[in-house]
Amino acid sequence: QVQLVESGGGLVQAGGSLRLSCAASGNIFSINAMGWYRQAPGQQRELVALITTGINTNYADSVKGRFTISRDVAKNTVYLQMNSLKPEDTANYYCYYNARIRFASPSLSYWGQGTQVTVSS
Repeated sequence: QVQLVESGGGLVQAGGSLRLSCAASGNIFSINAMGWYRQAPGQQRELVALITTGINTNYADSVKGRFTISRDVAKNTVYLQMNSLKPEDTANYYCYYNARIRFASPSLSYWGQGTQVTVSS
């Protein structure tokens, strides 16, 4: 199994910055993609940013130019640097990994427990 541990959420004023981290542990053979989703109350979970093993990145239009996703392959860790935060960024942020635990096993999706980000106006 793969365990994901998130950190870095909190309360920040509009215009401020936060950095989220998500470390994966367990039996990981390969990682196809790592990223972040978020879910605000009463809203569906949405993609924030994704990075693949080819170092391709994908961002939600609402965060382009403000958020940056990066990874440390050696540490199996993905980061989300969030700058110029807005009140509408307030949500529970979930770490996401798509990985294989063995050579012949299928790729599966794994989720973190979520970390709350609150941006005050």
